[in-house]
Amino acid sequence: MKTPRFALLALSYLAFISLGLPDTVIGVAWPSIRDRFGVSQAGLGFVLSVGVAGYVVSSVFAGRAVVALGVGRLLAASCALVALGLTGYALAPRWALFVPMAAVIGLGSGAIDAALNGWAARHIPTRHVNWLHACWGVGATTGPAMMTAVLAHGASYQLGYLLLACALGAMGLAFAATRRAWEDDAATGGGISLHAGAGVALRSDRVRLQIALFFIYTGLESGTGQWCFTVLREGRGLDIESAGAWTTAYWGSILAGRVVLGFVVDRIGPDRLLRITTLTAVAGATLFAAAGGLAGRLGLVVLGASLAPIFPTLMSRTPDRVGHHLAPHAVGFQVGAATLGSAAVPALFGLLAAAAGLRVIGIAVAGVALLLLVLHETLVARTRTAPAV
Repeated sequence: MKTPRFALLALSYLAFISLGLPDTVIGVAWPSIRDRFGVSQAGLGFVLSVGVAGYVVSSVFAGRAVVALGVGRLLAASCALVALGLTGYALAPRWALFVPMAAVIGLGSGAIDAALNGWAARHIPTRHVNWLHACWGVGATTGPAMMTAVLAHGASYQLGYLLLACALGAMGLAFAATRRAWEDDAATGGGISLHAGAGVALRSDRVRLQIALFFIYTGLESGTGQWCFTVLREGRGLDIESAGAWTTAYWGSILAGRVVLGFVVDRIGPDRLLRITTLTAVAGATLFAAAGGLAGRLGLVVLGASLAPIFPTLMSRTPDRVGHHLAPHAVGFQVGAATLGSAAVPALFGLLAAAAGLRVIGIAVAGVALLLLVLHETLVARTRTAPAV
């Protein structure tokens, strides 16, 4: 695969950083938002649910949007949509006007995620796709730090959101200026009709398998990350600082793993790397579930490092596994499934914990990791038995 010219590659890295910037900011801004509008703590869950709904809808239909508009125009329009939603967060005078902005941001972000991942899968070597997703982690870390600095200096959350809106607006202008350079035949139909493409994609066994893989993968990553602090603190008796440090180590191992394994993925081969890391993910998850001391905590880090390359490498392999003409639709479905998985599986873990205690979460993590391994091996077997259509 030929690496695209430097300008597009650099813009892709900046775009993934920008995509991560607004995703984690609301947690820092929430106390100020809650006090301003006089709503309960439950309001945060409502805003997040509205945003997830917009994200899923947008990503599922992103394949059609790419075919209709082209990658460059869709990226420019979607960045503008996110910038509009962030501006709405800053300027909304009432709670009833604030909440719909979450849907606007979700619609824009889902399209950016799907369009960028689809373009990267067709044009960028797998190592760069891993590093692109590491850049999302940079943005997800930078956003809360920026909002924290704004609040610490006595400014309102509104200024923080306006700064983020400016960043996304600048990205939109950059995509608009380079819109023609992003286009290719595969992204604009590749011989498949706009209206039939999504249906044809969903009839493919491999597309459906990859949808399930992305749902399970993000569910495992998010479910482990959301619950490991509680498991370590309340289930295993660690103090707050230690539980927080090991939770940070889990997320840090995903970021570091994407950077480090990006250097070796082309040498090992993406399919071999996926088979190795899905297996070591089961080992790490089992250790986390079975051992209560240091070994269990190290299992958590092994799990994070194993998960690190799976999402970007699976995404990078999508065109070759399902066919380049179906890839724009398949990538959109995968991003939508990933978003749903990141919400549904942690919620399921919570229900299990309420019914059977916190210890069951470790067992559930190991079970989901095993399911991930089985699904990937099934996909590998299907790919070997028949070429992409």
